[in-house]
Amino acid sequence: MPELPEVETVVRGLREPLVGRTIGAVWVDRAKVIHRPSLEAFTARIQGQTVQAVHRRAKYIVCQLDHDLLVVHLKMTGRLYVVPDAVENEADRWLRFRVQLDNGHQLRFSDSRRFGRVYLAGDMMEIAPDLGPEPLEDEFTVEQFRERLAGRTRIIKALLLDQSFIAGVGNIYADEALHRAKIHPLRTADSLSETEIARLYAIVRTVLREGIEREGASVNWYRKPDGTTGKAQEHFYVYDREGQPCLTCGHPIEKIRVAQRGTHYCPQCQLKGTSDVK
Repeated sequence: MPELPEVETVVRGLREPLVGRTIGAVWVDRAKVIHRPSLEAFTARIQGQTVQAVHRRAKYIVCQLDHDLLVVHLKMTGRLYVVPDAVENEADRWLRFRVQLDNGHQLRFSDSRRFGRVYLAGDMMEIAPDLGPEPLEDEFTVEQFRERLAGRTRIIKALLLDQSFIAGVGNIYADEALHRAKIHPLRTADSLSETEIARLYAIVRTVLREGIEREGASVNWYRKPDGTTGKAQEHFYVYDREGQPCLTCGHPIEKIRVAQRGTHYCPQCQLKGTSDVK
């Protein structure tokens, strides 16, 4: 599933072709692709509105319209792209949703697995009321991270994946951050030292920023709006590298399941049951 860097990359690729465009006719392959409101209400409300801005909240793509938010969650296989009306795109074989723009282009949503979601709402609270803070915002400080960890006993990998704890981190960047912070994914939050908390905070932000700079990780379905791939997967330390030597120590990378997710780590660099107090 695309995570913060992938979704941010999509947002940046959609701003130029979408901002200032007015929405016309809407097409869907079936009503279930619209998760709120009803298809009839969605169509009536969205037509004639102009896109004022495009931004990201957690893993959601948010188009600010005149009176509403058009929100898309890509889930596992979703792709958003803007093309001229007459252009056929290779992703169109899984086309689920399309809106006509006023300049002879269309915003299209392709989704092979049909798990993606499209919403029209007045506020993000109507869609995702429990999202945690954005990890790259200036307001998200190490002190706030420490306060959010206080008193928690959950496994740290599971906590990083919890969108109500912090927003946007998923399986890839949680594995990468924990490895680079030298923290075993099965450690509990209350076992982390002050040094480890500060290090994890900084490295989570670093791996997300690097992911954005490299325009996301195209390990499965993710593609940028222009159809090209991101490059973050070329720089993984542990994710999807089971059996390969650790880039830090040379020990083979192992894969376990944590919080029902495949989890990659180095058992030599990320010792279980220890606290780094240096």
